[in-house]
Amino acid sequence: MDVIFYMKSWIGSKEAPLVEEFKKSYKALVKESLTTSNRTQLIKKCEEFTDEVIKKDLLPEDIVEIHKDYINTLDLQENDMLGTLDVLQEVVKGFGYSYRDYQRLVNKLQVHDKEIDLASRLQQTMLKTDIPQFDSIQIGVISVAAQKVSGDYFNLIDHKDGTMSFAVADVIGKGIPAALAMSMIKFGMDSYGHSQLPSDGLKRLNRVVEKNVNQNMFVTMFYGLYEEMNHLLYCSSAGHEPGYVYRAETEEFEEIDVRGRVLGVSQKTRYNQQEIPIYLEDLVIIFTDGVTEARDKKGNFIDKNRLLNLIRKYKHMHPQDIVQIIYEAILKIQNPARKDDMTILIIKRVN
Repeated sequence: MDVIFYMKSWIGSKEAPLVEEFKKSYKALVKESLTTSNRTQLIKKCEEFTDEVIKKDLLPEDIVEIHKDYINTLDLQENDMLGTLDVLQEVVKGFGYSYRDYQRLVNKLQVHDKEIDLASRLQQTMLKTDIPQFDSIQIGVISVAAQKVSGDYFNLIDHKDGTMSFAVADVIGKGIPAALAMSMIKFGMDSYGHSQLPSDGLKRLNRVVEKNVNQNMFVTMFYGLYEEMNHLLYCSSAGHEPGYVYRAETEEFEEIDVRGRVLGVSQKTRYNQQEIPIYLEDLVIIFTDGVTEARDKKGNFIDKNRLLNLIRKYKHMHPQDIVQIIYEAILKIQNPARKDDMTILIIKRVN
């Protein structure tokens, strides 16, 4: 009884013209069922009625209530009353077809969600990276996925010989394939066993990606090697966003202009390399395009100089604090509907 009372209240709360329109249409179908001999035409009308009802988000329970209320106003013999149930049956059956279609879609979405969850767990377990500790450099990094699975990746490797390899990458692709591609890249970096120049590292990783990753999936990467003894940065790029060096002495930013083709296009690709001296209090800054191509609520690109000025303002802080400040500043002005994966890496030379 509570359910029936609820449904009647629900129907009564609908906009009157809409409810009355459907009531009239349904009553006309019931009347026709009492007189017509053309059942095929009646069934077709019932199907058309159901299509309209579903579009307006009415439920099968609503139709049942309309049917009961209307039948109670008619003086019908038992056989005629049972005959009107043909109309109700056809209409509710239409809901059944719709529900099965809906259920199939739900099942597909559930499978998709399970795949995304699996890809997310793969990333969390296989791509976990520890932040190395050095006497003369500080490291700050933040990597935040826009969805459950990130297309961004970073890696930091202490070779225990006074050098550190690092990489920031963006996989053009999503889901399990992207997570597996990043896992292969991490394995390729970690398995080498000792430091290698970035140009050689990208050449090796390019072969891995080209051989093992879907032909429609590409990877951009900034690959660096920091040498602590001489405070030199060696770097190469595979189609990645340009990095920056903040010079503490001049308080200016220098763009790292090394360029190269994205990973996975051709095995024959070779990569240029740049050698950059890093002085005391200098910063090395690497972004992914989720940072440099972030848009504000009006749809305009967030001014990159605005972000660089923030780094200049907070240059005295630990790099981990700086990357957090930049990330929070982007969140405040970013259009939430246009979010992308974001990764920010800052390396600071200290005394």
